[in-house]
Amino acid sequence: MRMRSLVPILYILFLMLPIYWLVAMSFKTTNEILSGFSLFPQTWTFDNYIEIFTDPTWYWGYINSIIYVTLNTVISVTVALPAAYAFSRYSFVGDKHLFFWLLTNRMAPAAVFALPFFQLYSAVGLFDTHLAVALAHCLFNIPLAVWILEGFMSGVPKELDETAYVDGYSFPRFFMTIFLPAIKSGVGVAAFFCFMFSWVEMLLSKTLTAVEAKPIAAVMTRTASSAGYELGLLAAAGTLTIIPGAIVIYFVRNYIAKGFALGRV
Repeated sequence: MRMRSLVPILYILFLMLPIYWLVAMSFKTTNEILSGFSLFPQTWTFDNYIEIFTDPTWYWGYINSIIYVTLNTVISVTVALPAAYAFSRYSFVGDKHLFFWLLTNRMAPAAVFALPFFQLYSAVGLFDTHLAVALAHCLFNIPLAVWILEGFMSGVPKELDETAYVDGYSFPRFFMTIFLPAIKSGVGVAAFFCFMFSWVEMLLSKTLTAVEAKPIAAVMTRTASSAGYELGLLAAAGTLTIIPGAIVIYFVRNYIAKGFALGRV
């Protein structure tokens, strides 16, 4: 019994070690980090966090990231809901092929689309905007959201739809008041994966922005100076970057477990 408890505890500690190391480094100076190995900061400093919260380049990087990630999540889930409903409820010519084609967009690396998006957005005036990054990420997130939501919707009996129509519900009213609450766990799972992809993706977000909408991932790559990289500052920025994802995971953790149970995650 003790061995059963010991193995997962050791595994969790192993997973948490890089996070602990990142947090510990964030309270060190770059000189202390380079001077040698230490489990705890020898001299605690908050200068790295102070610089992030007082330098507009840094804190606007977080704000920009949150803006386009939120935009992308809302757009992806909103577009995926009716598409997933159609795949789960109707049969039409080529439906299986279309569903597979949607998923193939996830198989291509983001680098393939960086140059086409750059040229397109530069031509239409969307370059260096939050909407540009949000729409680019939709190419990857909408197929994923459709796939996840279709699995949850297929688990809802079709008799629910028929009963609602017999009771006089219009489709919009039925979808918003009855069907959507029935698949709220699926919406939570889809929103979580859309959020996480958009939050950690760097290539497109860096390529499609310059100044006004520069995300935190792009800001973190420009910390080099004549003395080298500011490692303490990078560690502090990385620590703060983990927080939004941790908050989202906390609120959707039960929905993710249900997604695993249904085999769609």
